[in-house]
Amino acid sequence: MRPPGISSDADDDAALGRGQDARELTASTREASYRYGAVLLLAFLLLVFIIIAPAGNWSRAVVLGLQGGALLVILGTSRERPDVRRTRTLGAAVAWTAIVVATAAGVLPTDVVLAVTGVLAAVIPLALVGGLLRLVRGRGVTLQVVAGALAIYLLLGLTFAMLIAFVAAVDATPYFASGTDGTPGDRVYFSFTVLTTTGFGDFTAATPLGHALAVGEMLTGQLYLVTVIGVIVGDLAGRRRQS
Repeated sequence: MRPPGISSDADDDAALGRGQDARELTASTREASYRYGAVLLLAFLLLVFIIIAPAGNWSRAVVLGLQGGALLVILGTSRERPDVRRTRTLGAAVAWTAIVVATAAGVLPTDVVLAVTGVLAAVIPLALVGGLLRLVRGRGVTLQVVAGALAIYLLLGLTFAMLIAFVAAVDATPYFASGTDGTPGDRVYFSFTVLTTTGFGDFTAATPLGHALAVGEMLTGQLYLVTVIGVIVGDLAGRRRQS
């Protein structure tokens, strides 16, 4: 007979098993799906829409809707507890629906809408980075990691386009050498020709600040492709060869 309070090896093993089962259950309920392929698709649709759509309240509302959709996907597939995930996603969805409706109706001033759009253009990549780091630590490089990294690349181009719009708005000198600030589509088009170092030459920054932004975007784009995308794709290819 065992003295009171002294457990046997079998009891210890059973307790450890129950603890492991509880941890596995908790992990399963917090499992994140990481739908970064959907974020990549939304980012691509966003940049194409900005280029082809005319300026107006409805088009700005669509841009905000696509940005909000990308953010909701990130929040809804995060590593947080299910109840926290649902609360954050629902709260963001309600708030964003109100903002989109107000934008479409012309209630919000254009400057406020542009400011919100610019903030989101910077926040979404940052949120993606956090999720990607957790995903890589937990599962290694997967197709979702590649999709998320490519989405960040597209969002970087959009972020620089928003910076160009801000500079054009506060500077009295026309941003482009042609003597105009360009349309939102022109600025996105110019941003991606700089990011990819394509440089067609139909749009050229006219001011020293514009030149500095262009150089910064060129370096950012090339370094990102060579380091982040190159390492991720190389790691994924190596894993597939080994499997």
